[in-house]
Amino acid sequence: MDPGAQKELNLLLTNPKIPEMNDVKPKSEEVTSPVEVVTPPPTTIAIDNFKHRTYVPQILAAISVSLGSMIVGYASSFTSPAIPLMKLHPGALGQPITESDASWIGSLLPLFAILGGMMGGPAIDKIGRRTTILLTALPFLISFLLIAFAWDISMVFVGRCIGGFCTGIITLALPVYLGETIQSEVRGILGLLPTSVGNLGILVCFFSGKFLTWSQLAMLGACIPIPFIICMFLIPETPRWYVSKEKKKRGRKALQWLRGKDADVSQEYSEIEKNHQESQLNETSAGIGELFSRRYIKCLLISVGLMLFQQMSGINAVMFYTVDIFAASKSTIDNNVCTIIIAFVNLITVFVSSALIDRLGRKILLYLSSVLMTITITALGIYFYFREYTDMGDKLDNYGWLPLISFIVYIIGFSIGFGPIPWLMMGEILPARIRGSGASIVTSFNWFATFIITKTFRDFGSQWGYSVPFLAYGSCCFISLFFVMFFVPETQGKSLEDIERNLTGDGPKIPVRTARRMSSIANLKPTPISI
Repeated sequence: MDPGAQKELNLLLTNPKIPEMNDVKPKSEEVTSPVEVVTPPPTTIAIDNFKHRTYVPQILAAISVSLGSMIVGYASSFTSPAIPLMKLHPGALGQPITESDASWIGSLLPLFAILGGMMGGPAIDKIGRRTTILLTALPFLISFLLIAFAWDISMVFVGRCIGGFCTGIITLALPVYLGETIQSEVRGILGLLPTSVGNLGILVCFFSGKFLTWSQLAMLGACIPIPFIICMFLIPETPRWYVSKEKKKRGRKALQWLRGKDADVSQEYSEIEKNHQESQLNETSAGIGELFSRRYIKCLLISVGLMLFQQMSGINAVMFYTVDIFAASKSTIDNNVCTIIIAFVNLITVFVSSALIDRLGRKILLYLSSVLMTITITALGIYFYFREYTDMGDKLDNYGWLPLISFIVYIIGFSIGFGPIPWLMMGEILPARIRGSGASIVTSFNWFATFIITKTFRDFGSQWGYSVPFLAYGSCCFISLFFVMFFVPETQGKSLEDIERNLTGDGPKIPVRTARRMSSIANLKPTPISI
């Protein structure tokens, strides 16, 4: 869980004579011969085929690292079907878990993800983005095995702690890797792939939870890291990391692999080297105090603010405890069926977001997300209020479909905006000099907020009912609309260098709608995913 998350000097602005691939079109010529040639020049077909072919390695790389996101999605949603099963059929645990145990099983993962987020930043700089991601696979497998073979609740706790630590690292390292390997034409689509695959992990967990015991569910989770390990060995380290470690031959080789063996990467590689040299001039690595300097504080606060409102929407309370929430709502539909429907909607909607994000822009989707979540989570809070605090509970039985409909629209709202976009924008708006330390802080803050939400939700629910937290989440969703309106910049179509200049005040600002999109590099140093 980029994460930070995944993200370029704009060569096209400084050298407009260099065409982008989609700018290359055969010009019509006057034909003096009576026979007019109507077949397109073969070079056009070659260019089109070449363009599509060069994206294939990037797609492979994106899919490979996104399998780590599937593990995170599965681990994060594990509590929803597993906790009710541990209460009803404790199995090897011997006795049903308590409400306090259930609360800690849910909240230990985000708690230790904070530590993973703090460790992930230095790790991806020290040993590499790919290596850091790969090293989480075996601990993930061990964490699921500890839970699967647990004969004491403490083993479940330890498994969740290990899984949480790896989750914090993954959510920071994935967007970094993607940002440093993906071209900007597909940055929006492939940048959201971790979220999409993570949601697939949620769907697999919810669906399996209807048929498996909690220990079998954990065993299934232990299988997911195996293809993840295999795929990670098929892809290279990022060119930028190699250049930062003065391994220039390896960096060029990695870039050539990512762009295709026939691609001319000379210009792009020169820009990577140039950017690295400029960042090293008269500078050491950014200290923690520099993050809060006047130059960078705005970028940091915007990213932190997006993460705050993402979690204060209550999404992880919903996803961690979906089965229990539907049971309390007395929905007329089977609780496990409801969770499967929610997970399916969650998965499909992210693909819609992927298709729209580079057409409508980030802010439009965030606006729509805020409005939909405000309406639906508030409606759910009102529903629970009348069921918990009035004598109208029996009358609401005729509206047992309302919680499911509210959750479906709520998940749609989250998945098209505040779900993937804060992670995507973290890599876009954090300047190159502070991306490592900045992404660590932002990721750790996100998981701290997740811990607070998941730990307090069950406590509030058991003491005051679910109406209180849901109404609070609705208020936060409403406030998020104004935060986006006044503080969040639009980054659609802008190179990372342009975004940095606009936010830090270095050089002339470039309007977003007139900035041309880059076909070169997506400069995401340390920076995506959230369920």
